[in-house]
Amino acid sequence: MNLLKRAHDIATSGRPVAVLRIAGVRGSAPREQGAMMLVTRDGILGSIGGGTLEWKALAEAQRLLDRGPSRHVSRYLLGPDLGQCCGGQVEVMTEVFQASNIHLLHTSEVSVPRRLYLFGAGHVGKALVLTLAPTDFDIVWCDPRPQAFPSHLPGNVTPRDDQDVVSVLAAAPAGSLALVMSHSHALDLAILDASLRNSNIAATGLIGSATKRARFESRLAAAGVPAERIAALICPIGIGGIRSKRPEAIAISTAAQVLALDESLKLAEVSEPMVPEKRAAIT
Repeated sequence: MNLLKRAHDIATSGRPVAVLRIAGVRGSAPREQGAMMLVTRDGILGSIGGGTLEWKALAEAQRLLDRGPSRHVSRYLLGPDLGQCCGGQVEVMTEVFQASNIHLLHTSEVSVPRRLYLFGAGHVGKALVLTLAPTDFDIVWCDPRPQAFPSHLPGNVTPRDDQDVVSVLAAAPAGSLALVMSHSHALDLAILDASLRNSNIAATGLIGSATKRARFESRLAAAGVPAERIAALICPIGIGGIRSKRPEAIAISTAAQVLALDESLKLAEVSEPMVPEKRAAIT
């Protein structure tokens, strides 16, 4: 869940919430600038790095909660005094919100989760959905077989059992990702054709071997899919070094690759003319 949206929901429900962010980093630190956590009187969400740093920031946030709406910046040297050997310096900004000032929480900072289209509700698809459940991806899970979906789904998953699952991609927002692992090679090919032609799909991955890739490449080329889009197809999917074929192992490997791809796309997005840093909420 997006932490800023969660903070908004907590404050509007009548409970105060402290939003802690890493506002600045010098040298080595356990978390990057923009890392965030929420503190309420009865719990926390997220993390700004753990250890003594987080413990001290948590204590400060709990103290500020009792004072009402406020903003405070604390600086921490990550050395022996904190029992941490990172050696850097971290600035933590703590803002306390409640219903009376929640309008000051800039909604423009609430990052829009990246859309991930997952085609196929087989063993790997089910394992991948569970692996990505704690992340901030907006997952649209597509399979024309409604009985293939489990009865309970994570909150970031929307099932689609359209018989024409390919048409789902027509509404893809810019920067979307697509993973193809359906029950049919013919359906895989149709989905790939639509995904690779869609400029809003930033990357497309296909489960399968190098042989499957070669066969699909020739068919996609014959169908007129642009060569540069075919070349960008990710197949096989998953990070290297994991040989297990168990669905759970494939899911973990693929999830790691998707997370890395998401990070690289974010870097590309903010490497355009100077714009404010886009911060991904941490669930």
